[in-house]
Amino acid sequence: MAKRKKLVNHNVRHLITKLNPRSPISEQYRTIRTNLQFAAVDEALDTMLVTSAGPSEGKSSTVANLAIVFAQQEKKVLLVDADMRKPTVHYTFRVDNRRGLSSVLVGEISLLEALTKSDIDGLDILSSGPIPPNPSELLGSKAMQQVIEEAKGHYDLIIFDTPPVLAVTDAQILANVVDGSLLVVRSKQTDQDSATKAKELLEPAKSKLLGVVLNDREVTKNQYYYYGE
Repeated sequence: MAKRKKLVNHNVRHLITKLNPRSPISEQYRTIRTNLQFAAVDEALDTMLVTSAGPSEGKSSTVANLAIVFAQQEKKVLLVDADMRKPTVHYTFRVDNRRGLSSVLVGEISLLEALTKSDIDGLDILSSGPIPPNPSELLGSKAMQQVIEEAKGHYDLIIFDTPPVLAVTDAQILANVVDGSLLVVRSKQTDQDSATKAKELLEPAKSKLLGVVLNDREVTKNQYYYYGE
């Protein structure tokens, strides 16, 4: 019984924009959504990735909630778990991961066969699939570019959850084929050198560095803005 309670709390924390869309935290995710749209005002933002400097910085929680708030804006959104080393999206949304991105990239199934509809209107999920021995090579392959082009024909926005940029090259590779990159750091955990190095690794990519999300910054009640009808 105790373990079940812990699982429920975990999901509440991760999908706050679904479970409590009027909360101040959900409003912050909508602010990030707005800022991303302004950052790409002169260029199309059809594809973007979310990465972090290191592990445990809130990247996967951020990308899940961003996907939800974009879908709540009545956009057709695809969330892709491109972290084929330590995938988490299938846990967060409770979807099957026996087939997914890796299965599509090696030609086992088609993209449309690998998609899963979430319980949020407008949001579909492409889980990572079985963990391959060569994630970086798959992300940099022509097959990956073909998957992106095909997905763009079905969705308004495609968001990729990628591994931490300081750990492996996966995010850098994918940053060369998407429209923009978003970096997540955690207050009092990510040191300045790591954040700077992560930014420097993303800047040479073909995609635009859209900005940085600061997680877990302490705020007081009077720093929140409340909106009512």
